[in-house]
Amino acid sequence: MEQQKIDCFKCKHFYITWDKGFPYGCKAMGFKTKNMPSDVVYQSSGMECLKCEEKDKKAKPVYE
Repeated sequence: MEQQKIDCFKCKHFYITWDKGFPYGCKAMGFKTKNMPSDVVYQSSGMECLKCEEKDKKAKPVYE
C-alpha cells in the first residue's frame, strides 16, 4: 500500500520551531523533528497521520 502524501504545511497543527536541529513540529502529536511530521508518523506506524486537519481558509485579521 502506497503512502498518501500529507502536506504538513496545510495542517493547522504544524509549526516551525526555533530549534535548528528539529525545525518542524506537530502540536497535535507533541513532537519536533528534522523531517516532515507526517513522514515520521508514517515511518513509525505505517499509517498516514490521523491528526491532520486543514487550516482555516479564511484569513484572520491582524488586529482584533
